[in-house]
Amino acid sequence: MISISEAGLGDITTIQKITNITWPITYGEILSQSQLDYMLGLFYSNEALAKQIENKEQLFYLILDSESTIGFIGIEHHYKNEAITKIHKIYLLPETQGKGYGKKVFDFIERLALENNSKQLSLNVNRFNSALDFYKKIGFEIKETVDIEIGNGYLMEDYVMGKEI
Repeated sequence: MISISEAGLGDITTIQKITNITWPITYGEILSQSQLDYMLGLFYSNEALAKQIENKEQLFYLILDSESTIGFIGIEHHYKNEAITKIHKIYLLPETQGKGYGKKVFDFIERLALENNSKQLSLNVNRFNSALDFYKKIGFEIKETVDIEIGNGYLMEDYVMGKEI
């Protein structure tokens, strides 16, 4: 059984710990170590996370099982002033994958989205990320292919995926 609770500034270290475990596994064969390090600093430094949480640029939630925190999400309702909930971040520890937790987390996100009058979920996924198949399985469709410049000559080579709710 999992529970999901809103995260705050006091949870930044927990979010970073999960990121430092999941990112090398998720992206280690896709991105160079220098790009991984750059992106971790850009998106997951104390300052970046504090700004996102304090300014409510994203709402962060921790995913817990009976014993510990096993993941987190970062979402944004009314994305681009539309009836869309954008899933910016969703990471579960590797040992929890394949146990149905991902589906439960997406059910939670969908309920929140509906409560906030969203009609669609949206997310970006690296085009070579193995999670792509999972997203398709739970009803997401590829809407477009994008290359996003993030600085230092690096690109995020993503699919934008959407799911009507």
